[in-house]
Amino acid sequence: MAGLLMQRVAILGATGSIGASALDVVARHPDTMRASVLAAGSNVAALVALCRRHRPDDAVIADESGFAALRDGLADAGLATRAHAGAAAIDALASGPGCDTVVAAIVGAAGLDSTLAAARAGKRLLLANKESLVLAGELMMAAAREGGAQIIPIDSEHNAIFQCLPRDGAGAGVRRIVLTASGGPFRGRDRATLANVTPAQAVAHPKWSMGPKISVDSATLMNKGLEVIEACHLFGLPPERVDVLVHPQSLVHSLVEFIDGSTLAQLGLPDMRTALAVGLGWPERVQSGVAGLDLLAHGRLDFEAPDTAAFPCLRLAYAALAAGGTAPAVLNAANEVAVSAFLQGRVGFLSIPVLVEETLEALPARAADTLDALREADNEARRVASAALSRHPA
Repeated sequence: MAGLLMQRVAILGATGSIGASALDVVARHPDTMRASVLAAGSNVAALVALCRRHRPDDAVIADESGFAALRDGLADAGLATRAHAGAAAIDALASGPGCDTVVAAIVGAAGLDSTLAAARAGKRLLLANKESLVLAGELMMAAAREGGAQIIPIDSEHNAIFQCLPRDGAGAGVRRIVLTASGGPFRGRDRATLANVTPAQAVAHPKWSMGPKISVDSATLMNKGLEVIEACHLFGLPPERVDVLVHPQSLVHSLVEFIDGSTLAQLGLPDMRTALAVGLGWPERVQSGVAGLDLLAHGRLDFEAPDTAAFPCLRLAYAALAAGGTAPAVLNAANEVAVSAFLQGRVGFLSIPVLVEETLEALPARAADTLDALREADNEARRVASAALSRHPA
């Protein structure tokens, strides 16, 4: 952060868990940071409440039917915050002059356009929307290069790798990177014992407080598969140089192994505010509100190989990465459909990887050189996966 200039931060997905953590960090630095733009999906009441507390210049609700309620709620609160609605408004604010930094935390494919817009506009992009890289990794990285954007990943694992690499981000001398996984709530269970797990059990993550979709992805290990795809784009590495280790304590957030035999790891308590503070303050270190790590209190660090027989989503992600083209977009879209159906009680937990694999087999990879091609693949995959739901009742 240059000097004492005020950093204006747009938080896209402000009412979610990452948005809350970002606002917490920003509020700790009132002399150097302020939330200038807040965006949410459909929860107008929660957005207005955040505006009361943080007084942004602009607030936008993605659901256009919520515009009047947002406008009136801001007026009733006596705020000068300008009301906006719709995806186009989010894109315009993410790329506009009212912010320097964009926290991209809109969940799922819905966050792609605004993230791309911020990258093209040359913003500092704190990337928490992994689907942007899974769906359109090549396009996203090209947009960042052309726009002069700085991407700082906010996933704890990629943020850890970012911290372990040289400050210029150069990958020279890197032999491999190792992403750590908590193993989720079902670590150690075999397939037979997973057949009847409930959505409530799947979202009860043992270490992290996250939204329902990403919590289910953690339980299936799809989250780690998406992170492998993400890491290949972010750090310019082929999949054979990106490995995964299960680390249930979630204290070692990832590791970088260098060609000289050195391995650097980043450790810390499982709290997203650390990664957000790194992104907001970089290259300086700023207060996050997170305590230091007392290794004596924790006692031990365990590591084990992921069980891809019980949790095949990780294997499917590597397969999609190997297939290339539109395959990662198909993987992501099918997974979103399957996870949504599971959370609604329409399919069982073990049906999630089955639906994803069936969709990948039904839609062979094609070239992914345009956003239109990726959108078409995304739409096709959603249709195929949705049509298959009836074959896999809960």
